[in-house]
Amino acid sequence: MRGFNVAENGGGSYRPLAILRWVMVIIFISFGMQKFTLQSAQGIAQFISNSPFVSWLSIFGLRGEAYFLGVAEFLIAALLAAGAYSPVLSALGSLMGMVTFAVTWSFFFTTPGVVKWSLSSDPMAWNLTGEFLFKDIVLLAVCSVLFLASLPQSVMRLRTG
Repeated sequence: MRGFNVAENGGGSYRPLAILRWVMVIIFISFGMQKFTLQSAQGIAQFISNSPFVSWLSIFGLRGEAYFLGVAEFLIAALLAAGAYSPVLSALGSLMGMVTFAVTWSFFFTTPGVVKWSLSSDPMAWNLTGEFLFKDIVLLAVCSVLFLASLPQSVMRLRTG
């Protein structure tokens, strides 16, 4: 695992990526905390039950599926925070963040009623839930940037060479 990188040890345009790490740590902690409330558990149930990726969480029940996700989000926050000191943990935390936001972004398409597709003058209209989910594409991009920045330079050369 030699050669992995940490933004905090970088220079130039690489170093400001550390800001993204700490913003994502805060976001994952706040999202994780919310999962331990009944309101959040009830709010995410519709997404989980309609998802081909996480519908299996329903085996834990309404509160259990939310607790599972909350613990996972706390774990990602911890990995991202530790990633400031350990490049491998940086890569692992950001990869797990990418998976999280890819799954939540998929809710935009798998949850009935979120998006209304038509051939009218408004070909893609979404409701407030859709607007809420749409932000996950940005968070997915942030985690992707952190992941790519964590990879060894030799891997990056293979990708660009």
